[in-house]
Amino acid sequence: DLYRKVFVFRKDPSDAFVVLQAQLEQPLRNFTVCLRSYTDLSRPHSLFSYATKAQDNEILLFKPKPEEYRFYVGGKFVTFRVPEGRRDWEHVCASWESSTGIAEFWLNGKPWPRKGLQRGYTVGATAAILLGQEQDSFGGGFDLYNSFSGELTDVYLWDTGLSPEKMRAAFLSLRLPPALLAWNSLSYEVKGDVVVKPRLRE
Repeated sequence: DLYRKVFVFRKDPSDAFVVLQAQLEQPLRNFTVCLRSYTDLSRPHSLFSYATKAQDNEILLFKPKPEEYRFYVGGKFVTFRVPEGRRDWEHVCASWESSTGIAEFWLNGKPWPRKGLQRGYTVGATAAILLGQEQDSFGGGFDLYNSFSGELTDVYLWDTGLSPEKMRAAFLSLRLPPALLAWNSLSYEVKGDVVVKPRLRE
C-alpha cells in the first residue's frame, strides 16, 4: 500500500523507471490518468508512458518545458500551456473520449480549455506502462534526457472519463472510484535507482 508514500527518482538524468501492471480486459475508448509530481527539472521529461506494440505513444503525459504539458493519444498530441510551476507539487489529470475526441486537462483541480484529439480512435489493451521514462519502443527505447527526476505519487488510470467532481476529488486525495491502476493498491516493479519514501508533507 503506497498511501502517503512517493517514488523518488534520485538521479538526473536517469535510466531508472517503474513498471506498472494493470489488468486491461479490452481496448480503451475512454480513460482518465492522474498523478502528482514534484521536480525542479526544466528539461523535457516523461510523467506517464503507456505503449503498445503498434504505438509507443499510445498514452503519454509529457512535459517538454516548465510552462507546457503535452497529452498524447495514439501518437498524436495536444499542448496545454500552464503557468510555470512555483517549484511545488503539481497534480495533473488528463482524460479522453473516443466518441467526441475531446481531451480534458486538469491542473491542481482546475480544468483547462478542452481540445480535440483522435476522434474515433481506440487505445490498445496489451500495454507496457512506465513511470519515469518515455518509451520509443514497447517497454524500452529510452532517451535519458526525457527521463523524470524528482518525486511521483497518486498515480491512477481509469477506463472512463471522470466527472468534474471526481477530478477535484483526485486533486484533494478524496475517495475515488475503482481504477485499473490505483495508487493505494498499485502492482509495480522498480527498475533501477528509485526509492519508495514517505511523503514529506501533504
